[in-house]
Amino acid sequence: MRLNRMLLAVLCLCAAGAAAQERVVNVYNWTDYIDPYAIDRFQRETGITVRYDVYDSLETLEGKLLAGRSGYDVVVPTSEPTFSRLVRAGALLPLDRTRLPRLSGLDAALMQRVAMSDPGNRFGAIYLWGSIGLGYNAAKLAALAPQAPRDSWDLLLRPENARLLARCGITLLDSAIDVVPSVLKYLGRSPDSTDAADLAAVEQALLAIRPYVRAFVGAGAVEQLASGEICLALDYSGDVIQAASRAREAGGGVEVRYLAPKEGAQLSFDMLAIPKDAPHPQEALAFIDFVLRPDVMAGITNRVRYPNAVTASLPMVSPDIRDDPGIYPPEAMRAMFFTVGPVPPEAARARSRMWARLKAGR
Repeated sequence: MRLNRMLLAVLCLCAAGAAAQERVVNVYNWTDYIDPYAIDRFQRETGITVRYDVYDSLETLEGKLLAGRSGYDVVVPTSEPTFSRLVRAGALLPLDRTRLPRLSGLDAALMQRVAMSDPGNRFGAIYLWGSIGLGYNAAKLAALAPQAPRDSWDLLLRPENARLLARCGITLLDSAIDVVPSVLKYLGRSPDSTDAADLAAVEQALLAIRPYVRAFVGAGAVEQLASGEICLALDYSGDVIQAASRAREAGGGVEVRYLAPKEGAQLSFDMLAIPKDAPHPQEALAFIDFVLRPDVMAGITNRVRYPNAVTASLPMVSPDIRDDPGIYPPEAMRAMFFTVGPVPPEAARARSRMWARLKAGR
């Protein structure tokens, strides 16, 4: 009996030791936003197990992190508004640059743009990025609105154009965060404006096209564009490019194109960050540094068709992606893009109230 007890004690100690030695990283990312091969490769090369969860809204991510004890080690918030709010709330760990040698490989100009949300780039590294513009069905626009411009927000925001396209379907991102700055820019106002008169002008511009909007879409309009269910969408560039790829693969004759309006398109950055109470911060750093490898990041871009900020990855990106100006805009086009800074709480609430009125059609 005594021997059995001793054996049991030894087995318990061994099991506890094995559990203590297990290396894990808990990752929380957008849906369909990574190359599964990258996860498998990281696990094989490091021996660290990846537990991977997904979300489809920034509100879900932000709520979990601000509540604390989320259990996640790596998260991927969008620079505005979630990432900047998490930075200001002290909810993120500063990145240990000594453990991230590949951080220096990120495009310095893009990191400087992100510094509006993260002064000094202390808390995040760019994962993927894109712009906010218009996706459209080329054939349907040619048939219904042949004179409408293909280089301007006028395609959507001039009521006469929206009216022509209403019967083939128009959707807007269900996000005041993304739509309001774009309309402010179109109207010649500052995208960061908190002036009540400027917000009223945005509301009037959107109400003018509201009768022609079929739906407000929370997670993008990839499937609707790819299938030909709609013909115009205010959406993220990556979603539109994915829709174009799926339409080609389906072979149904649907041609989807992306338009970055000449008046200016908002840049959007998704950031790799570590929650302040991450249970495995060292494994988190190992995961981030692995993802920033040029070959790994090229594989992610090739899979999800969003551009990355690792400059050395470009030669390994598929030519059809690398040479697509909708994905990797030329410098002249990028010069027209803009970024937004944090919006004060009262201004954010005013935008939310306006958005609720707009969706209700009032």
